[in-house]
Amino acid sequence: MTLKLLILLLLLTLAGIGLYHTQKPMPPGISYRGTAVPLEEPVLLTDVTRHYQEGREERDHEIFDEVFRLIGQANEFILIDMFLFNSTKPEDVAHRPLAQQLTEALLARKAEKPELSITVISDPLNTMYGGTTSPWFEALRDGGIPVVETALRPLRDSNPTWSSIWRLCCQWFGNNQDGGWLDNALGTKPVTIRSYLALLNFKANHRKLVIADEGGSLRAIVTSANPHDGSSRHSNLGLSFKGPAVIDLLKSERAVLAMSEADTTPIDERISMAPDVTGEPQNSEIPLVAVLTESEIRDQALSMIQEASAGDHLDMAMFYLSHRDIVEALIGAAKRGVELRVLLDANNEAFGHQKSGIPNRQVAMELVRAGISVRWCNTLGEQCHSKLLMLVKGNGATELLLGSANFTRRNLDDLNLETDVWVSVPEQSPVANGARRFFNEQWQKGPGDDPVMSLPYERWADESRLRYWRYRIMEATGLSTF
Repeated sequence: MTLKLLILLLLLTLAGIGLYHTQKPMPPGISYRGTAVPLEEPVLLTDVTRHYQEGREERDHEIFDEVFRLIGQANEFILIDMFLFNSTKPEDVAHRPLAQQLTEALLARKAEKPELSITVISDPLNTMYGGTTSPWFEALRDGGIPVVETALRPLRDSNPTWSSIWRLCCQWFGNNQDGGWLDNALGTKPVTIRSYLALLNFKANHRKLVIADEGGSLRAIVTSANPHDGSSRHSNLGLSFKGPAVIDLLKSERAVLAMSEADTTPIDERISMAPDVTGEPQNSEIPLVAVLTESEIRDQALSMIQEASAGDHLDMAMFYLSHRDIVEALIGAAKRGVELRVLLDANNEAFGHQKSGIPNRQVAMELVRAGISVRWCNTLGEQCHSKLLMLVKGNGATELLLGSANFTRRNLDDLNLETDVWVSVPEQSPVANGARRFFNEQWQKGPGDDPVMSLPYERWADESRLRYWRYRIMEATGLSTF
């Protein structure tokens, strides 16, 4: 009887821990919505990898070239928040050494401008949650550049089945960089079992952005691209811009530093220098931008989809699409007569390892059965890593939502840290034209064209009901990496 009582008490304790840590208050400043403000000097940045029929690969990548340009001219301030910042990669294809290049660019500029304030924020995955060291982080620190590995414990738990156990038994032990004995998925130095126990919490600072001074003001880049060698062939999207929205980005990043108990002084100083901006512009012709993080991204995506009506066009390019509210909203839009095109990664491969196709192939089955057009990016080892939702209204007005967030429960429901921007621009603006070119090239060039950019739904169709319900259970419980 005593044993049964102890087991019951343990189960109740785990249930209580799981319930609290999935519903607890968010840290201050997390899930942030900036005011819609004028979009100044915007530039749409695209990374596109093209595969030609004779086997040639062409990479037309702009994002990190612009990141390095921005770093190279900064005189006063740089802030970088990037999820994957390491050199892991498959060995059979040449990749760009982005982690090394970013490290060297920051160190070179710091050497040229010792008074330059630089802060780097990243995810503890890059050190396997304290189980090893990052040569890039250590080099930056040795060069006088602080690196903040985001504290993830204050965030809500996305995988409560495991995290309840982890919080009760394992989180107190810390980690040991010199005590590893297991193979390291992100490097060559062995790691402890504690690294993998922390990994199973499946939570992350998944943001990807850069802020730097340029010509007496601040410029920001919000993107889906990582400074990760194995990701350097991926297709990605980003927006570079100036204006008051950059201050909203700083405010959202200050919350991450504060949550991680890191120094916020450099950001506080830049925020205090900014003029006050109150109220939304009244002129509907002015391009607008708003900074969104975490669940505010979900709310904006749902608003765009649910407000679309017959005669409007919705285009989506997405690495992971699984969030049930988003899926159901897309099906509802199709029933209202909205024209939809959904371009997805086939979830076939990741850094040389085969994947099951979950969740995109299961969601694609639902969408196609609802009459929605779906195509797959034609990838050969790389990923279709963009996160774009584009609404073109009947009068030509265009709204874009882009940034770091996949459309999954983990990315949109206040579990991961994410940053997107929403923009509203005229139909013929350079940003709108660039987004249409980016999407249309991939959508329209299929088998028989050169290069082949996308494949019909049938190429990766998966009608298995078993795998469909596997996806649904994984999405609902958090027992997944997407």
